[in-house]
Amino acid sequence: MSAPLEVCVPGDKSLSHRALIFSALATGRSRVRDVLQSADVHSTAGVLRALGVPVPPLTGDFTIDARGARALRAPSTDLDCGNSGTTTRLMAGIAAGCDFRSRFIGDASLSKRPMRRVARPLVAMGARIELESDDGLPMVIEGGALQSIAWSSETASAQIKSAILLAGLVGGVPVEVTEPSRSRDHTERMLRALGARVTIEGTRVRLEPLGALAPLDVRVPADPSSAAFFIALATLVHGAPLRVPNVCLNPTRTGFFDVLRTMGGAVEIEQGPEQGGEPTGTIQASYSQLRAVSVSEAQVPSMIDELPLLACVGARARGTTEIRGAAELRVKESDRIATVVSNLRAIGASADELPDGLVVTGSATPLRGRVITHGDHRIAMAFGVLGALPGNDIQVDDPACVAVSYPGFWDDLARVTRTFAAR
Repeated sequence: MSAPLEVCVPGDKSLSHRALIFSALATGRSRVRDVLQSADVHSTAGVLRALGVPVPPLTGDFTIDARGARALRAPSTDLDCGNSGTTTRLMAGIAAGCDFRSRFIGDASLSKRPMRRVARPLVAMGARIELESDDGLPMVIEGGALQSIAWSSETASAQIKSAILLAGLVGGVPVEVTEPSRSRDHTERMLRALGARVTIEGTRVRLEPLGALAPLDVRVPADPSSAAFFIALATLVHGAPLRVPNVCLNPTRTGFFDVLRTMGGAVEIEQGPEQGGEPTGTIQASYSQLRAVSVSEAQVPSMIDELPLLACVGARARGTTEIRGAAELRVKESDRIATVVSNLRAIGASADELPDGLVVTGSATPLRGRVITHGDHRIAMAFGVLGALPGNDIQVDDPACVAVSYPGFWDDLARVTRTFAAR
């Protein structure tokens, strides 16, 4: 067998956002390496600059000299979050603890995404928040003195949880968040790595006040969501094994790889060193005869971003794949349930919507047609993988939208596809 093809995907998006934010809240000089160069991360950098943080150009290795949350200043302009829900919701937590007015705006897609879910706990803590539309942006936050809170979230959401933790951090009050199931824990891990007192018991997280946050020194590991596209492709195409090194292997992010193995995928994980409180390692995959799978609500949080990809993989697996408990997909960059199903049908696959998910029946029939992404990067990349399979002919209407999370995706996909074809 030929030597494995290696693909190095960009830094993790969730960790890149948090590396910038915690560097801005720390006291002293933080060093950040391998941050993701994407539109969403640049939105976070821009918002922090508007609050007075000296964030330099996002190169491969840079430092941020900050003086803690109390050094943040009132913005003279609106805080433009672009297409980034993570930027909006995490920075909303920070703004809630600052004694000034902030107005958050975003692009047309972000402006339609729900913000009341993050506003409610922040208002309960004492912030004044006005949503100028029904539930989306623009959003005005009048921050100031906050009170402690023990919040029970109706949904498992790392963004809501992180907003509350950041509000407690900036406001200097203890906060507690309980979720119905475990969501991504990047915020808790990074806080612990910087010396914060974080207690985790099941799905409950508690943060105690602390005087100053220590500076950060982190190399951002590769994004498992970006790696998933190439791992999935390797299981669907005859060719050499494919390896993706230095991937973040946080257990709240690796559900897709677990499910792919359940489908019969030849996926192997080699553990590596811990980086910034996060486990990392190398993922390798090779061609497999995949069979359909059923995904339950309990599995959804650990693979929420990869569900459009799983549906596309299901279009090439034996049997009918069913995804349940994923109503959260309807309020992402697009209604991902409706968008995935309509696009699968448009290219000739058999798929149906469910109120909280979808079903797709696999076949070997060539898939052909045009995909309407609605500007959603995950949709574009998921159908890009299907389009790279031999015999398929799929056009993506807005390939540039992948810049939100993976600007070099199409170049990497073309290189991998050429290499597989040559072998």
